[in-house]
Amino acid sequence: MESRTPPALRFGVTWSIVARPDPHSYADDAQPRTRSFDWTARVDFDARVLTCAITLTFTEPAAGGSLDLDTRGLAIDEVTDASGAPVPYTLHPVEPILGRRLEIAVPAGAASIRVRYRTSPEASALQWLTPEQTLGAHPYLFSQCQAIHARSMIPCQDTPSIRQTYTATLDVPAELRGLMAAAWRGREVRGSGPGARAIERFEMPQPIPPYLLAVAVGDLVSRDVSERCRVWAEPAQIDAAAWELGVVEDQLRTAEALFGPYDWERCDLLVMPPSFPYGGMENPRLTFLTPSLLAGDRSLVSVLAHELAHSWTGNLVTNANAEHFWLNEGFTVFAERRIVEALEGEEIGALHAALGYERLKQAFAQLEDHPDLTRLRTHLAGVDPDEAFSAVPYEKGYLFLRALEAAAGKEPFDALLAAWLRDHRFGAATTDDFLALVERALPGLLGRVDAEAWVDGPALPATYREPRSRRLDAVRELAAKGAAPAPEAAKAWTPAEWQLYLEAMPKPSPLSVCRELEERYALTGSKNLEIAVSWLVLACESGYEPVLPRAREVLGSIGRMKYLKPLYRALVKRAETRDLARELFALYRDRYHPIARDMVGGLIA
Repeated sequence: MESRTPPALRFGVTWSIVARPDPHSYADDAQPRTRSFDWTARVDFDARVLTCAITLTFTEPAAGGSLDLDTRGLAIDEVTDASGAPVPYTLHPVEPILGRRLEIAVPAGAASIRVRYRTSPEASALQWLTPEQTLGAHPYLFSQCQAIHARSMIPCQDTPSIRQTYTATLDVPAELRGLMAAAWRGREVRGSGPGARAIERFEMPQPIPPYLLAVAVGDLVSRDVSERCRVWAEPAQIDAAAWELGVVEDQLRTAEALFGPYDWERCDLLVMPPSFPYGGMENPRLTFLTPSLLAGDRSLVSVLAHELAHSWTGNLVTNANAEHFWLNEGFTVFAERRIVEALEGEEIGALHAALGYERLKQAFAQLEDHPDLTRLRTHLAGVDPDEAFSAVPYEKGYLFLRALEAAAGKEPFDALLAAWLRDHRFGAATTDDFLALVERALPGLLGRVDAEAWVDGPALPATYREPRSRRLDAVRELAAKGAAPAPEAAKAWTPAEWQLYLEAMPKPSPLSVCRELEERYALTGSKNLEIAVSWLVLACESGYEPVLPRAREVLGSIGRMKYLKPLYRALVKRAETRDLARELFALYRDRYHPIARDMVGGLIA
């Protein structure tokens, strides 16, 4: 235990978990609540450390007593009040999952407190990349704070239920650009030559949950693709990124027609380095996107539709804690597919739903020993939300909402969705909040769809409706036979149909079928990584060894967990490639983000 208190100010408090509504945060409802913060951070690439100060301003002056903040790996240098006077604090021992509780004795009447601190080189929210890990000659830094990693970057009440506005200043090497998911307020260069620094200023006027705090520093350039949308990337990738993501304004307008005005002013996009662990992260004003979307044919921009949908479902209305994560992701998948249907037609929307259903079945199989994690409303005390992450809140949540829509009718359900977004705008909500709204607006609907089985029951209720369509049925029928598609049929397939076919194929499949697929369609070399990885998983589980060099290349060049996890699982599944999986992880582990490193390490242990 670390304690820093002036000798005359030693204190003792009795700490209770009674007023802690979030099992993953020390935030206590009986204590001061953060309204806003001002953050300054100096970026040190050599030490891989941020040297920081943060001023937390409360919703109202403190009554006096303890304030518990979440931290992980932070070195606390000083805590002061608004006048600069030292404030007593205790940094408690590390607890698994939660990190270290920073307990501050806030003076009565204090409107704010200030903490000076440094991050750890191993901060779980931050990845520091060497020039060799980028597309250019400069280092790169980026953050990923969801679900509970913001505490490794700032001491805070790290729960989605406490939304905050902020101002921020980044001190970065002058040859680099600092970006944040916030409104840019200017840049000032100080000094000249190799040691010159740049001060970048930002403001987030809309209140956000801590997991949406985001920063990136690197050799970054931009292209405007509309009046309110800009694409950022490393110079070598900017042209491809601006073209591939140039559909953002069309998607944004479609989303506004469906869900109401976009409340975040700008919608900029940042194409991340390959080690980014997700397809995208919906940071408001600056969405982070994996470079694996740059297929050259805009075939993967539905991921962009998902992140844009979060601007309403997730960012505007946020789950109160990780136990209600489906409120973020189930609603967002529903909204994403509405956008896809509006832009590409209902058949394509049905194919995307079918792909999601296949992933849901895979998630149920992987969670066979943890049926509690196949519920929508989960109980995660003592469970790392990263460990609980799966397709369940996304796809089961989507199917539940579709069941409600089918039973209520589209227009009544749209009115219900509009009320949900209006009533909880810039707020946090629980599953009970949603169920109460449904019962008030559409009495009896919950009973008609057996909502209790959906929300609190494992897997899927007997009344679920599997996504169906004519094209979907044709693809599934062919996959069920374990046969390769005829060239004339495959020529008309969309990337979604290829994915669905490959993921529905028997595993293992005969080597003769694998050989036929490769000889006819050259799937191993596909630039669409959704198709390529679906094929590599099928081939690896089938023992088709010619794909192993491509599997090695993918695992060494991309850090997206959606690709890493199934590929490593496929290699581990067969005794002949189990050692290869361990060898590749040992070789590439340092290229992966800490979140991905931990997830994959657990798979191959």
